[in-house]
Amino acid sequence: MNKMDQEIASAINRALFHQKAPAHVTIMNAKRNTMGAITAMTHPNATAEMALQYRDIIISAVRTLNKGVVDVEENESWERLKIHTVPPIRYMAKGAEGVQKMRQAFEAENEGMVIPSQVWWLANPQTIRERRENGEISASSVVIVVKRIKVAQSLVNKTIKVAGVWSRVETYTSKGPDSKYVLCCGWGHIENKCGSKPKCGYCSGHHRTNDHKCNVVGCSAK
Repeated sequence: MNKMDQEIASAINRALFHQKAPAHVTIMNAKRNTMGAITAMTHPNATAEMALQYRDIIISAVRTLNKGVVDVEENESWERLKIHTVPPIRYMAKGAEGVQKMRQAFEAENEGMVIPSQVWWLANPQTIRERRENGEISASSVVIVVKRIKVAQSLVNKTIKVAGVWSRVETYTSKGPDSKYVLCCGWGHIENKCGSKPKCGYCSGHHRTNDHKCNVVGCSAK
């Protein structure tokens, strides 16, 4: 986002906050297209319908920066998908360079695919990097956004290509306050926001739950 786009997103979010909108009804980013229209993407746990309940508030906020805005409406549906077996070694560059390169690879290797926003790693990038360097993994998972529900549905449970490798596709379901992340056994956050060390769900030890070993004879927990 350029400075003006950032200011538009911030203005909308401040207005929503002052109107006591639910915390998840926020704008992640805003961008002006070549036609002069402004597009905005909502938080993963919010829908366009939720944001449009504050239509007049949003219009007023944007008009403080752009008097030409007269209306706001729902854009094409964007669907989130989870892509497995993506090789981290190719896309772990510093900053946004790596994920931008990955996004370009998805679009170049899969005809007709349009990814309108940044790709992100499903797990914490630092954790992925450390596990790869330790030889624990050679691939990881990412989340992408594609335009149009029909396109997303045509990809689910099939494969797409990235870096010459066919990768499995699943529907991505956002985590909520009642979600538990298996690495740290903590609640209410998603993998790429977890910076905690592993914690066992059986004994609370500093190891992954699936690495737990029980000394009780006959125990099914390894």
